[in-house]
Amino acid sequence: MTVLPETERIPPRTTRYVRDERSPNAFLVHRSAFVDDDVLDRERTAIFERCWIYVGHESEIPNPNDFVARAVAGRPVLFCRDGDGRVRVWFNACTHRGAEVCRERRGNHRRFRCFYHSWSFATDGRLVSMPDEDAYPEGFDKAAHNLRGPARVEAYRGFVFCNLRAGAEPLEEYLAGATYYLDLTADQSAAGMAVTPGSHEYSIKANWKLLAENSSDGYHAIPVHKTYLDVQRSRGDQIAGNTSSDWKRSHAYDLGNGHTVTVKEAPWGRPIARWKPSMGEATRPVVEASYQRLVETHGAERAAEIANLDFNMLIFPNLVINNIMAVIIRTFYPLRPGLLHVNAWSLAPAEETPEARRVRNESFLSFLGPAGLATPDDNEALESCHRGYASDPGAGWSDVSRGMDKPDPPNYDELQMRTFWRRWDDLVEGEA
Repeated sequence: MTVLPETERIPPRTTRYVRDERSPNAFLVHRSAFVDDDVLDRERTAIFERCWIYVGHESEIPNPNDFVARAVAGRPVLFCRDGDGRVRVWFNACTHRGAEVCRERRGNHRRFRCFYHSWSFATDGRLVSMPDEDAYPEGFDKAAHNLRGPARVEAYRGFVFCNLRAGAEPLEEYLAGATYYLDLTADQSAAGMAVTPGSHEYSIKANWKLLAENSSDGYHAIPVHKTYLDVQRSRGDQIAGNTSSDWKRSHAYDLGNGHTVTVKEAPWGRPIARWKPSMGEATRPVVEASYQRLVETHGAERAAEIANLDFNMLIFPNLVINNIMAVIIRTFYPLRPGLLHVNAWSLAPAEETPEARRVRNESFLSFLGPAGLATPDDNEALESCHRGYASDPGAGWSDVSRGMDKPDPPNYDELQMRTFWRRWDDLVEGEA
């Protein structure tokens, strides 16, 4: 099948923020999209109140009445299972006067009790008790004061999302081509994938869309992450230090609805089933045993794909799943045009042995952790970009044109960024 380049498949456009041009081909993004307060106001309405937003993974709440309290797209929510084991998402706000009904980060309770006036709610959202109930006037309806939540809550392969719109398309339809890569992640385990204990939370002094770009940008990897690659090379891995040699099977894909993925076979090891010398000779039997389990479960062809295909995926607008030297789930949300908050978790096969988990954690933290050899570099690059916008306020354009005339651009071109920006522009300009 012949695949046409974007320049022949996608019509050009010129809007306030995006120039998708032909003759000559160019894709430009106006930097005011990163710094203006009114843009962020429109994003909150047009994107974060419209799209499916990731809440959490079912493994975080394995038992009835388990809960996690967190902010999802700026809204405090309770991610929980009710007494019957059904996954629920509630806004963490009492229907009486609005105080939080839960001030713990996680736990297991049959009731959420608001400390302000002691209204109590079951994990299925029902208002179950309130002091001096007979003081309320005739016609007071307790059921009308149950906890409120997003209009829609749905899950795919353990990944739970919510949507504020009752008329939103089904989650699986929204995910479109991203389901293939979620399946590839979930199939690493026959017993189910699980979020490992703990999380990373930090802020970056930059616009949230810079992290959306960075999360699947292969072009920066060699110069920005040179230290990591040098360390792996010093430990025995075969790393050349250039994109054409180090990224095998390299592609970028538009998955639909603004979702994007870049894929490659990278030179580093992967604890799921790809051993490399940098992991240490003692870890080799652990990694090889993991690969054998994949073969037994899925067959040789699927096992090879699960073990060896590295991918960086953005599920629009703000969920990143990077299945590389380990699996990271990362979400981010803007607090101001120049400030975003990040949450991140490690995802692993639930049945991993302690030895395999140790290998995974070392691999995860060395690159993906906030104090690792990559994440701080990325954060500094994004903050540097945002500082640089102040030098050319209102006039600068960022160039995102690399590879736009190629039918099959590699992961180190920029199809993935253009895919994000076209969807962003459709929604934000449609809201204007």
